[in-house]
Amino acid sequence: MPVREMTPQSWTCSRTFRACPDQVSQARSFLRRVLADCALVDDVVLICSELCTNAVVHSASAGPGGQFTVRAEVREGDYVWLEVEDQGGRWRPAASSDERGRGLEIVAKLADYWDVRGDDTARVVCARLDWPAVIRDGA
Repeated sequence: MPVREMTPQSWTCSRTFRACPDQVSQARSFLRRVLADCALVDDVVLICSELCTNAVVHSASAGPGGQFTVRAEVREGDYVWLEVEDQGGRWRPAASSDERGRGLEIVAKLADYWDVRGDDTARVVCARLDWPAVIRDGA
């Protein structure tokens, strides 16, 4: 069950998913639903899709009983913070090809900041998307 805590201008949500390919679309739907009124929803959902796919395909979460957790924090007019936590494993950034390996490049292009933290037991990939000035300032 998703958790959503609210204050007048900020809120957080989180949900844990089974680490199966079909759950990536469930994670996208979850975020699209809870971020429906957020100005950054499309970019956040795309980044979420890339990070969840990486968790399912490249982390220890892919093993039996594996899972990943999606967390988002919205600070209206300031930023959206997104995290995808998996069950770790060996980090091996793969070389990009014409058909694979572009996920983190997409994250880097869309996010104002992103990072990978963790080790063999748990890893969190986070991304921060700053509120566009035109929306923030009402221009």
